[in-house]
Amino acid sequence: MNPRIIIAPSLLAADFSRLGEEARAVEAAGADWLHLDVMDGHFVPNITFGPLVVKALRPHTTLPLDVHLMIAPVDPFLDAFAEAGADHISIHAEAGPHLHRSLQRIRALGKKPGVVLNPATSVDSVLWVLDLVDIVMVMTVNPGFGGQAFIEGQVPKVAALRRAMDATGRHIHLQIDGGVTSDTAPRLIAAGANALVAGTAVFGKPDYAAAIQAIRAAAPAR
Repeated sequence: MNPRIIIAPSLLAADFSRLGEEARAVEAAGADWLHLDVMDGHFVPNITFGPLVVKALRPHTTLPLDVHLMIAPVDPFLDAFAEAGADHISIHAEAGPHLHRSLQRIRALGKKPGVVLNPATSVDSVLWVLDLVDIVMVMTVNPGFGGQAFIEGQVPKVAALRRAMDATGRHIHLQIDGGVTSDTAPRLIAAGANALVAGTAVFGKPDYAAAIQAIRAAAPAR
């Protein structure tokens, strides 16, 4: 039997005029996490939303709020997102001067820490913090915009990270963000990913439940 693949629809692709309804809809459709992309217009060339939107969404779903901070410097905002109701807080390796300290702070706030690798970020950059994280996220598009084309060259990075993570003996989620569809999911899962962020592949479809099932069903046998 295939291990269950975590599907985290990205709210970035939802209808922003009714975010609460959209959150409830993907929960009812079988999503596992709700992915929230926070962009500052500085670290990435786009602006989305901040802690107030996370706080407003919290009563609308029981799903874990999987908050992806594409902001720099990130440290001044960790407490605010934790207080707003984030369950996971993932930060980029380049988002502050002391990655180790930032991840420790997320853990101290009672949240699950994650580290994110941009397409040009090397696996080596996170090897020394694998003991601190619950999630490693690989960007398979350049961060900042939804709906981009999948970067095929990131698949070997996923496999390399899976080997490094398994060597720790810890259970760490290997998450993928960018260009995830029922077509790309099999290669990512075969490489070792177990959590997939899906934006337009879910919110861009008329039937959210069918879209989530199509991605999950694409999991190859291991």
